[in-house]
Amino acid sequence: MAGGKETPRQKMIGMMYLVLTALLALNVSKSILDAFVAIEENMQEANLTELFRGNEKRSEIVETSIDNSNPQRALKAKLYLETIKDIDEMTAKRIHLIDQLKIQLLTDCGEDVSTVGQKTSILMEKFNSKSAQIKPVRMNLDNVQGKDKYDEAMHLFIGEDIKKPVGKGIELWNSYLGFRKELTEKVASSQLRIDKNGKAFVDKAYYFKAPNITKFSDQKDLNDQLKRALKASNVHNDDETVLLDIFSSLSKNEYSTVHDITDVHWIGKTFDHAPSVAAIASLSSLQKDILSARAKAITLIRNRMGVGEYSFNKIIPLAYGPEVVNANEEFTVEVLMAAFDSDKQPEVIYNGATISDVHDGKGYLKLQAQGSTMDLNGTISIRNKSGIKKTMEWNKTVHVMKPSGSIEIPGYNLLYRTYNNIVDPTASGFPETVLTGSGVSITKSNGMYIVRPTGNGREATLIVSGKTKDGKIVQLKRVNYKVSNLPKPTLYWGGSAPGEPVSIHNTSLIAKYGPEIPLNVKFDILSWEVQISGAAPQKGTGNSIASLKNFLRAAPKGSLVSIFTRVQTPERLIMNVSGAYRI
Repeated sequence: MAGGKETPRQKMIGMMYLVLTALLALNVSKSILDAFVAIEENMQEANLTELFRGNEKRSEIVETSIDNSNPQRALKAKLYLETIKDIDEMTAKRIHLIDQLKIQLLTDCGEDVSTVGQKTSILMEKFNSKSAQIKPVRMNLDNVQGKDKYDEAMHLFIGEDIKKPVGKGIELWNSYLGFRKELTEKVASSQLRIDKNGKAFVDKAYYFKAPNITKFSDQKDLNDQLKRALKASNVHNDDETVLLDIFSSLSKNEYSTVHDITDVHWIGKTFDHAPSVAAIASLSSLQKDILSARAKAITLIRNRMGVGEYSFNKIIPLAYGPEVVNANEEFTVEVLMAAFDSDKQPEVIYNGATISDVHDGKGYLKLQAQGSTMDLNGTISIRNKSGIKKTMEWNKTVHVMKPSGSIEIPGYNLLYRTYNNIVDPTASGFPETVLTGSGVSITKSNGMYIVRPTGNGREATLIVSGKTKDGKIVQLKRVNYKVSNLPKPTLYWGGSAPGEPVSIHNTSLIAKYGPEIPLNVKFDILSWEVQISGAAPQKGTGNSIASLKNFLRAAPKGSLVSIFTRVQTPERLIMNVSGAYRI
């Protein structure tokens, strides 16, 4: 935190900073650290997905390069593979650097990175420090002992000043920006042309001079700056959208304001007081940016090749989803781009009859809603370039329901453990509603359902079904709910919440939820401990601190009083709840 000669004032500030950071470290709970571990694992899996996506497109180009049935296209593929080789080399260089930084950080934290693939190992596979690989090294951060260490990340990436990072931090930043420049310029300058003899060659007329954009107010501002750079260069029309996407995905504001501190560098903002597992998760996120950009670049090159035995000359956006949903029902809308040949419209058949209304590559079927469920099916056919018909079956189920209105917030699908969650399901169009589920116990009471999660799972499922007059059960909706422990209550001293001034004449402690948490739970205070700086802690039981009047009178006015309690719910769930108050 300090180096060289310091004045007494600088030493005092440094000591205060150390105390502050120590207090901050104490607030990093195990659950938060475990969350970072989970985020890192998800990020590693996402990295493998992006790696596979790029490799899959590269494999398609490799197959084309050895297809002797089309020599001209095979030659183009071989030339494009040279470009992809360059892209992979620049990608591997960055992935390798970030892996090295992860290993260095773990080493600085005193972690064991010498063992590989064992149950207690952090490294799940061997890391070759001398050979750059595109695939990030797999790690198991559950085995990190010092998950909450943060000094090491600050020293490694920042140095002394969060506004002016040095060493590995600035090396990482420059490498990341260098990749953005190298990748976009390489992609833009790799367009091929066919000469009069039918041979492919790189068209040097196309190029992109990547700007050094490190400051933008929002996405629109970033796009506007980038579009000016694209206009100043000579980029192929088909490349502009993808180049904008790749460049934007690799762009970050270099400086920002953090907690009223201006001009904080992105490295400083990211790694300042970051626990080791959080720092590694941030590094993996950068790897995901890099691998995703690589996949997009290779996909663009793949699309330049032209594909398939079917011809397409039109594209349209399509969005598919349910036309009717029930209140609180989770649903999915599928959005895609469809390509079709306007000169070869498909043949659509329903119930053995050919549909006459076919245009824009789609068949339009108009039906009258009847009954409770309509199972629709048929075939759709399209001819390839040789005139051979390809036929596939299609089907769709439509649930017919009575009109109803609802307003919902799907993001709040949450069930609490050890709590009677009241659920009011509705099966529109059915005489009786049935609620079932998995990972929960369900009881009916006064027309409502009481749902209680069972076990330690993080998710539970509720299923709403309608029961017909003849007893048939029709499943209408299946919704996944997150399962969480009850949130901690707020500790009130008299009528004062933490941070508010209190009177020492108030002698009651109350643990309850504030108005922002509409849960009906009664908390009993089992024990308490009161701390004031410079005085011995005082302990007691129950919700009264009347015995502390003399202790509190002895404290100077304005003293900070910290109260730590153990509270219990009617379900015997015990929590530690604390608060700090000014007297």
